[in-house]
Amino acid sequence: MSNEIRLAFEHPSARADATAPDGPLDRISLRDHIVAVEIGAFQAERGVTQRLCFNVVVEVRPITDPLEDDVDRILSYDRVTEAIAAELAEERLNLLETLAERIAERILWEPQAVRTFVRIEKLDRGPGALGVEIVRSVDDLATKPVGSHPDTTPHPHLVFLTNTAIRSPNLGRWLDQLEKRAEPVILCVGLSDTPAPQTGHRMTQRRVDLLAIEQNAWVLGGRDDRCVVVSTRTELDWAMKNGQISVWAPSKIVLDAVDGPSTGPDDPVALAAWFAGHMEASDLLLIGEAPPKNAPVPVLIQDIAQSGL
Repeated sequence: MSNEIRLAFEHPSARADATAPDGPLDRISLRDHIVAVEIGAFQAERGVTQRLCFNVVVEVRPITDPLEDDVDRILSYDRVTEAIAAELAEERLNLLETLAERIAERILWEPQAVRTFVRIEKLDRGPGALGVEIVRSVDDLATKPVGSHPDTTPHPHLVFLTNTAIRSPNLGRWLDQLEKRAEPVILCVGLSDTPAPQTGHRMTQRRVDLLAIEQNAWVLGGRDDRCVVVSTRTELDWAMKNGQISVWAPSKIVLDAVDGPSTGPDDPVALAAWFAGHMEASDLLLIGEAPPKNAPVPVLIQDIAQSGL
């Protein structure tokens, strides 16, 4: 009995060890993550914030293929903290139980997640910590109505910049305008004016041209510190949720995509249109370019004069 009591107050990682299902599961953990928030059913808890301490363990399916030090192949720690932040921002809650349930559900919608332990404690309601802990698995999601998980996917505003736009002295002023938009912003560029090396082989030329676009992305990144070059979906998701303007470096996402683009990097506008569909963008703005055929999202056209560049 004493061992069971001790285990009940151990960190969720110890609880996960003690109740591990058959077969090995990897775990990621978040310890002592403290957030000040308004929560509680009592009148004394309204209009004031109190500290909540979150301890979370997520059991994930082991990766059987080579990991290759690739952040997009793991469940990022950011997904756990984002699940907490998203549920705290959704609405004011009375019960820790409700908050824990919603956080667990949001985490378990991640493809790698199998089971999660969520412990939440109030630190300011007495001399000790008062809290709840729940355990949920993907099997529990089967009892949820289809579509009950809220759509939290950002729908970015994608902008394709020509080399003239990249070199424009008004670029900074135009970025000021983009920063004021409600939706996140991702910038796409094409090949530089300097011809890329020619390999004489279709597949290797594709790689060279993708790298040439990335070089041009870094040129844009050097023009303004707000233009942060990113190459992975994990980085893009973080940037969109944190108000960062991203410049897309296409190689990794294009080469990893199951439903990759039908056109090559030698047609960068069509590539940007494919990426807009891949990211479920709200629209694609082209500065000084003709629209591609069959774009998967609405396309907006501006010339250089209209854009202020």
